[in-house]
Amino acid sequence: MDLKTKVGTGVIAAAIGLVAAWEGRSLVAYVDPVGIPTICDGYTHSVKLGDVATPAQCDVLTEQEVRKALAVVDGSTPGQLPDGVRIALTSFVYNVGPGAYGGSTLLRRLRAGDLIGACNQLPRWVYASGKKLRGLERRREAERQICLSSLR
Repeated sequence: MDLKTKVGTGVIAAAIGLVAAWEGRSLVAYVDPVGIPTICDGYTHSVKLGDVATPAQCDVLTEQEVRKALAVVDGSTPGQLPDGVRIALTSFVYNVGPGAYGGSTLLRRLRAGDLIGACNQLPRWVYASGKKLRGLERRREAERQICLSSLR
């Protein structure tokens, strides 16, 4: 395994850990705070109430979605971002989706080379359906700290 592959694997593992820590795992589908049927670690695609998953299925879905989110992050800027920024923004994209990320001031700052400014945009993303959620406040602060950690 070459160095780039090892680094990429480490970023994915760290992002999976961060996502899992904040999403929480449910093996039975439930309705999330904005009314979306959700299962496993925040997985929402084609989920219906009554769906059930095994831990192994959840592991596969979470890794698949983290890889997609990382690809969005990595494809959004011309250069390689520091690992802490990649990990934090992968968790963020996993949570808010690529569309919200794609139109964000956070991404505009990232593309302008203002990595600190981009990281400091994360705490603005604490609302779900117009309601400020304490869990999102805590998650965004953790993501911000990780994002900034590789810039110090």
